[in-house]
Amino acid sequence: MTEAVSIRILDREYMIGCAPEEREGLLAASRLLDARMRELRTSHRLAGIDRIAVLAALNLAHELTQVRVKADEGDRTIRTLLADLNRGLERLNDRLAESE
Repeated sequence: MTEAVSIRILDREYMIGCAPEEREGLLAASRLLDARMRELRTSHRLAGIDRIAVLAALNLAHELTQVRVKADEGDRTIRTLLADLNRGLERLNDRLAESE
């Protein structure tokens, strides 16, 4: 079931439909987008709203990409560490089996 949620971005109101459990996330995202667009509007006074929206979207997409790359690097590191631990446990298990 979706509900209508009112958000404001650059003093414009938008009604967005979303699931009730996604409401808080949508509001947080709209506040972030509004803040970014306000920052850009301040530094690009002559830019139109469309350009400001595209610049904000590009900046946020770039940040998301960087977070994903770091998360992937962390996942690879964890997988490597777990593989090393498993090999160490297997060697220890083999030694224990040999000593019995």
